[in-house]
Amino acid sequence: MAQNMEDQHTTDLEKKATSLPLPTDILAADEEPYEQTDIFQWANNIVQYKDELKVDLFFFNRNGVVYRTNRSAELNKQMEPLFLDEILEYVLSGAETGLTVRAFEDAEAEADVLQRTKLSNVEKAREVLRWIKTQEAEMEIFNDEAHDIKRMKGAVARISHEQLDKPFYVIKQLPAAQMMSGKVGWMIRNGKFVPFDAEAAIRIPDDNQLMVLDQDMYVFSQAKLKSLFGYDAKESYIAEQKVKEIEANFRLSFADGLTINGLVKGRKSTIKKLQKIDAGIMTQEQLMNHAEDVGVELMEDDSGAIIIMDEKDLVKFVNLLNEDYIESPVTGLRYEIKSKKPLKEPSDKEEEFVPGL
Repeated sequence: MAQNMEDQHTTDLEKKATSLPLPTDILAADEEPYEQTDIFQWANNIVQYKDELKVDLFFFNRNGVVYRTNRSAELNKQMEPLFLDEILEYVLSGAETGLTVRAFEDAEAEADVLQRTKLSNVEKAREVLRWIKTQEAEMEIFNDEAHDIKRMKGAVARISHEQLDKPFYVIKQLPAAQMMSGKVGWMIRNGKFVPFDAEAAIRIPDDNQLMVLDQDMYVFSQAKLKSLFGYDAKESYIAEQKVKEIEANFRLSFADGLTINGLVKGRKSTIKKLQKIDAGIMTQEQLMNHAEDVGVELMEDDSGAIIIMDEKDLVKFVNLLNEDYIESPVTGLRYEIKSKKPLKEPSDKEEEFVPGL
């Protein structure tokens, strides 16, 4: 019953969210000139305000719906140490030992390197921050009976000070193993076990995970970025290079405001497919002939450019380029192949066996 209530509640909130306009500052992140932040300068500056920072805490569930939280005054003194101390220690000590910052997409994680990616690259993180920046007053306050602590995926601490131009955000995953609802646990009090008498309990992880400064997301944990927001920077970078190869080999005509990169964002299957495609293996004429042969509708404009009106057209184009459509020579039926493994040509060592030789 509680599960059904939460599902319905989430559905209602998501419907509401889709009707809300995106804030100018987030939309502009893709259009305004990108200005790289300096985390070392930030750390040196924030130290002077360390004991005066305001921390607001939000939870978000696996569907990206965000909730405000209430907390007692006794917890206020825990917020800054829990969300900021370890990050400051890591950055300030790293400045003395040669810590460098590198774009997440450029290389794998290694010692003494802090990785960073543009916030605009991580669509699901931008969506969570959109709620916080523009719809905070309309958010519901988290209540375990209505929302269930075990369905919460992550926590966002918005940290601000009157002397700072903008707040920054520290994001942590909420592991299920660190959550407990009431009526199922025991506590120790005065040397003996007693029933757990709270609605729920949670332990916020104290490790460094993700932090957003203006247009940048600093990635202290690559695994947390992927598990929280489904973003694999390496995969996305490879896909972007493949997009450049496609644009160099094919003439494409997009509907106003659309691009290949914009259309593939968030489409895991398409991104994975792009990583494996050899954009030079097929000409545009061959691709269009193939589309006609297998009955896939893809049109060209008067100049001969392939028309991409929406995501469906792009998926058809990528599938054709990846040769995912076939026609059975036996039945004449046409299929879309979800996965395939090329047959290998026999090597010199795999000569045909001839009996008696």
